Amino acid sequence: MSKRIDYYNDPSAPAANSLVPSVNVVVTNEVGELLLIRRSDNDNWALPGGAIDLGESIPQAAIRETLEEAGIPCEITGLIGTHSDPGHVIHYTSNDEVRQEFSLVLTARAVSGQPTPSTESREVRWVPRHEVSNYSMHRSMRLRINHYLQGGSPHIG
Repeated sequence: MSKRIDYYNDPSAPAANSLVPSVNVVVTNEVGELLLIRRSDNDNWALPGGAIDLGESIPQAAIRETLEEAGIPCEITGLIGTHSDPGHVIHYTSNDEVRQEFSLVLTARAVSGQPTPSTESREVRWVPRHEVSNYSMHRSMRLRINHYLQGGSPHIG
């Protein structure tokens, strides 16, 4: 099975060889819980998201990725910020791609559906805000969620 390995300011990290625009989505339900997936490729909890395909807008990619990974149709409601830290690289072992982080983080409202795992997600669940800190996730994902929880102006980084 291919793996995803995240490196953050790690001198032993491989050099990036690609930059792929991607999205992450903070999806909330009617009681304010956040939708989290447990990734199949690294077993970490994360927001739904992935690469933006050619011919696709940012909101279209966010809606598609959320449906594919979590089984939840959603409506985009806002922007949390941007994340492009060259100190964060992601190594995909299946093809030896090493991506520099480049993610647009959006907010969305669930419109229907039940959390459903996929090939990319081992588990999917609604998580109350006060419990998110109990879930094991990479530092970069924790930053995205914290930017959402803190509110304020969009993060640019």
